Order: sequence, then C-alpha cells, then structure tokens
Amino acid sequence: MMSEEAIPCGDNARRTYIDLGAVTKEAYEISRKSRTLAWAALSNETPEDRIRQRCSIAVGDFAMAPLLRFRNDPVPAMLAALARNVPIFTDIRMVTLGIQKKGHACPITCVLDYGQEMAKEQGITRTSAGFLALRRELNGSIVIIGNAPSSLLSVCRLVEEGIRPAVIIGTPVGFVNAAESKEALRRLDVPSISNEGTRGGTPVAVAAMNECITMFVEKKPPHDVPAGY
Repeated sequence: MMSEEAIPCGDNARRTYIDLGAVTKEAYEISRKSRTLAWAALSNETPEDRIRQRCSIAVGDFAMAPLLRFRNDPVPAMLAALARNVPIFTDIRMVTLGIQKKGHACPITCVLDYGQEMAKEQGITRTSAGFLALRRELNGSIVIIGNAPSSLLSVCRLVEEGIRPAVIIGTPVGFVNAAESKEALRRLDVPSISNEGTRGGTPVAVAAMNECITMFVEKKPPHDVPAGY
C-alpha cells in the first residue's frame, strides 16, 4: 500500500490527485495520467465536473461528460449522507463490488438478496423486488442503480409514494426503459445523478459514487485520513 507521501492530498483545482483504489505506484500513475487527460479535455471548475471526468474515464469516452445530469444538488447531499454513515443499496453485485470501501463507513447492500419470493409471485425482476422489499430502509439512504432500468422505475414509484432516499445515482444501460427510467428520475424532487439516453451502466454508476467518496475523504482533516489514502 502506498504511503501518505506517495499520494498527495487531492486538490483538483491545483491538479494534485488522490485515488483511494490505487494501492501501488503503477496503479496510481495510470490513474493520475488518465485524470490528467480528463483535465485537459473537460471543464474542471465544479464537483460535478470531477464526476464528469471520472465517468468519462470509466467508459473511455469523453462523450459521456455532456450526457450526465445533476438534479437537486446531489453532491452536497451525497457528502452529507456519507458523513452520516447511511446505508447504500445497489441493484447488482457488480456495483456493490465496484464501490470503494475505504474512506467511509456506510454499509453496502445488494438488493438481489431480498424479495425473491415477491419476484416469483408478481413476475417482476429480482432487482425491482429487492428494492420493493426494502422500501422502508430506503429512507435517508444512498441508492445506486447501474444496470436495471426496471429497478430504477420501481424506486421512482416508491419516491412518488413518499419514500425519500438521500440521493439516487441512476445510470442503467440498454434499449428497454433505460432512457425512460432516467427521465423519470430527473422529474422527481430528490437529489440525483443520471445520464441522458441509453448509455450508462455499472462503470458510470460506480465512477460517480467513487468520485463522491474521494471528495468526502479530501474534506476530512489530515489526521482523520488513514495512512495509505
């Protein structure tokens, strides 16, 4: 694991950089070079710009940046939620595995472990059933959907019924209900990060979440950041 001296405290404005997942010198240099290219290609003025950079790197295409949408101040909402150690709920295990575990104490749950009988009885997707089964636990939580449009539509309906997550990242990918589910999310009065159109997927959702975690760690006093970060 790299030392504190090897990884500078992140400051995007001054082009210093931190990557919580880079635990070797080579991994850090690859990550830093990717971000340097993103700094040159994209705007670098706001926290939202940082998420645009990270998501573009995740898919290897700067065309992703202008597709991202931020509604109802999701970055401050996300940082506040991370500070409260709220639960994180994901649609699939790939998202769960991709979320950075360092720098925060939020428990992470994949909804596929819940609602299996409901899915069979109602003939709905397992991800939709999982979120429906956990509906009461979604209040104040972070919801991250990177794959399943059906589950995002279900979460949107729950929000319309009064369930209130702290923030939702919704970037499902595909040609069936992906664009529509993200449009539905953007119409809600809830902090959210999404993207226009059929593109998206787990890499985009994970990148958006991990950049928020990085920003959260950067705001901590130096003595609160363990060695290796």
